[in-house]
Amino acid sequence: MKKKAFLIITAFLITNLIISQNHISQSISPYLLSQEWAAKWIALPDAPANGYGVYLFRKSIDLKTVPTTFVVHVSADNRYKLYVNETLASIGPARGDMFYWNYETIDLAPYLIAGRNIIAAKVWNEAGYKPEAQISWRTGFIMQGDTAGEGMVNTGSSWKCIRDEGYQPLSSSDIIGYYVAGPGEFIDMRKSIKGWQKSGFNDASWKNASSLRGGSPKGLRDAPGWMLVPSGIPQMERSVQRLQSTREVTGISVPDSFPATATTLTIPQKMKATILLDNGFLTNAYTTLKFSQGRDAAISLKYAEALYASASSAGKMAGKGNRNEVKGKSFLGRKDSLISDGTSQQNFTSLYWRTYRYILLTVETQEDPLIIEDIYGTFTGYPFSLNADFRSEKEDLRKILEIGWRTARLCALETYMDCPYYEQLQYIGDTRIQALVSLYNSGDDRLVRNALNQMDHSRIAEGLTLSRNPSSSPQIIPTFSLWYIGMLHDYWMYRPDSEFVKEKISGTRQILEYFEKYQQPDGSLKRVPYWNFTDWVVDRPEWMRGIAPIGKDGSSSVLDFQLLLAFQTAAELESKLGMEAYAQLYRGQAARIIRTIRHKYWDESKRMFADTPEKD
Repeated sequence: MKKKAFLIITAFLITNLIISQNHISQSISPYLLSQEWAAKWIALPDAPANGYGVYLFRKSIDLKTVPTTFVVHVSADNRYKLYVNETLASIGPARGDMFYWNYETIDLAPYLIAGRNIIAAKVWNEAGYKPEAQISWRTGFIMQGDTAGEGMVNTGSSWKCIRDEGYQPLSSSDIIGYYVAGPGEFIDMRKSIKGWQKSGFNDASWKNASSLRGGSPKGLRDAPGWMLVPSGIPQMERSVQRLQSTREVTGISVPDSFPATATTLTIPQKMKATILLDNGFLTNAYTTLKFSQGRDAAISLKYAEALYASASSAGKMAGKGNRNEVKGKSFLGRKDSLISDGTSQQNFTSLYWRTYRYILLTVETQEDPLIIEDIYGTFTGYPFSLNADFRSEKEDLRKILEIGWRTARLCALETYMDCPYYEQLQYIGDTRIQALVSLYNSGDDRLVRNALNQMDHSRIAEGLTLSRNPSSSPQIIPTFSLWYIGMLHDYWMYRPDSEFVKEKISGTRQILEYFEKYQQPDGSLKRVPYWNFTDWVVDRPEWMRGIAPIGKDGSSSVLDFQLLLAFQTAAELESKLGMEAYAQLYRGQAARIIRTIRHKYWDESKRMFADTPEKD
């Protein structure tokens, strides 16, 4: 008997064995959840509240001995990187909104030493350049010790700060398509501050931080600003990932070992050199470039998923073709740029991660040669583990799972993302599928819970959720609210967490009440406001902007089928966790829509359901 491919989904075992992680978090002193923090939100005095800027904060503490634990809670607006004695200890905060502003809980003890310790943070506000997924109020940073013993690090006027004038935003003008993932960075190393995380750094010229307001846990009071909540997800994975090969070079010669291993390259004076680097596969990573000398040399790094077969014309998308091929193609992508200050051991690491398979490194020197010492990425993503096991005599099938899992990981960080390169937005329609992939293959449900919470928090007064959240501008796709109900039902089916689901049932009722307003007497939907997107359909003009065809009476089978499924899943949730009266109501609605769909859209001659009553 021939062997058959089989899939062992250990996620179901994990459900009841090791993944109760959604309820596990580091200890937080109870008073921090219900009282104003002693720590203050701080900022650089006289700095613009909402202008672009990169700010550095420092504080030294003296310890007689290294403590067993030293727990702190940290947040910022927009983003921060926290260093303890020069070691990166945390990146955050996990994206949320003003009503649920996340803070990370970190034990600093592993990074501390006896004697003088330097706690340092780089905080940046990308202002009007920020990603669409980034919500913001104003520049700020806060750190709160968990107990009185850690209170010596509480942010306030004892912290020193300065703006790093070397940073400016850099827009990428040649990216094709809807790009809202934030700017690149332009860094003039001649102006940027070096060594600021070190103990021996002289910060005498830095200003004492100004205090904005105390840290306020959510529910404490009505006030503008950040309503602080503990992040429900772990720190993202960070692991070194070497670029694999050099594909094309101009201006210089490159050893075969570069960039797979740290290899020194020298770009002579008055020289322009380009190096096309290939990671071998798509990744999300913080890019690091180490270099020396080369005073006033211009360096740029461009990032791309693939190269284009030809440049775009008249706004038409150019083809990418075979993504392994680079010869004769155009490189369009996000860009970072640097100016060398001519010193030794210069180091650039991007503030935020970049998505790329290819990196185009360009160096143009002036009077001095520039020495490249290393270039590599630090992969980042939600720390999923692949716990499902697939075995088959067909190697291609195993490769499909490998590719699929990589794709799932690239689209899962502090939120699920429709795509990491262009948008980085958590859409319900995409997220429901991604959540199922996570649950089946990993069993870790924390990011799923996070997504359900964020969608629930986004609901507007009319009852609908936003189509995506976090998002600095609202977008409403009514059908995605229906898929939120489906996603909540999925979670209930696969996780032993009924109380979490039960808390959200009132929201599903609001969604369905919204749709009931636009049902015709036969139950069919008619002219529902907002963007009734279902999916993109290529070369079908009747699917304008992803909206399914609409009949003359305003109805659509595609919309009615989605409403039917929502009533069916909501009825089951109500029957098990809510009110039987609602379950009966929804069953009645479902039965009515089924009769209507059969009568209105069924084409007996084609044995198919039509898009519209016209059956054309």
